[in-house]
Amino acid sequence: MKISFIGTGLMGLPMVKNLLKKKLDIKIFSRTLKKAKPLEMFGGKVKSSLGKAIKDVDFVFTMLTDDDAVDKVLGSTEFLNNLKTNSTVIDMSSVKPKTAIKWGKLLKEKDINFLDAPVSGGTIGAEQANLAIMVGGEQKIFNNVFDVLKLMGNPTLVGPIGSGQISKLANQIIVGVTIGAVAEAITLCEKAGVDANKFINALSGGFADGKILQNHGKRMILKDFSPKGKVSTHYKDMINILECAGDLNTKLPISNLIYSMFESLVGNGNSNDDHSALYKEIERINKSK
Repeated sequence: MKISFIGTGLMGLPMVKNLLKKKLDIKIFSRTLKKAKPLEMFGGKVKSSLGKAIKDVDFVFTMLTDDDAVDKVLGSTEFLNNLKTNSTVIDMSSVKPKTAIKWGKLLKEKDINFLDAPVSGGTIGAEQANLAIMVGGEQKIFNNVFDVLKLMGNPTLVGPIGSGQISKLANQIIVGVTIGAVAEAITLCEKAGVDANKFINALSGGFADGKILQNHGKRMILKDFSPKGKVSTHYKDMINILECAGDLNTKLPISNLIYSMFESLVGNGNSNDDHSALYKEIERINKSK
């Protein structure tokens, strides 16, 4: 089994590292090659070009920034001309469902299989190999790559191509709304003089407990907004959520609110903060009263 992995940013790097721990044969390419270089010490074969990275491989994984990056890579002649017939492209980027559907159709015309397989769990989930992996595509193709996906997390086939991206958008609604709720809860405790750390401990095991409360809530208390999942990334997801909802003639009022808060964070220079920085937006709103 020969594998290629394209994109070694915040998420891609630890994902590839987990695959290399299993001694898999992996060729790697990143637009910024120095980001991929550390993987050589784990056995990764870093290539100087996209074509060299995907030539003669069975599975090509892509983990890219956004729709534009996916279109540039998958649409390049270097990519299309070097794919092996009947190989499988697994795009783990978070993009619009219609982008996934478009590439699924175009690659099928060239006898290339395709799955959209976005993930949730942030850099911690990537490092611990327990990402939620939401997959769109055919059952047979999913079965063929399941064992590799399992090394990065918990893959689930949720429907045809595009379904993975729909599921990721739905996931980001829950994550965004919950981060906003936690930010308000921590703010209320702090304003009232309640120990926010003890508040989080008190909720342990209750209905309001969860990873976002435990992880993001503590970041808010510490005022540590070093990026695990960037504001800019979640803002992009909120744009895609509302566009998708518009295509389906569906109103999402709470998502609209969270979108406007992320938009304000970006406008105020917080693009590279962790998305738990919604806390900063609550703080800004209170200061502007």
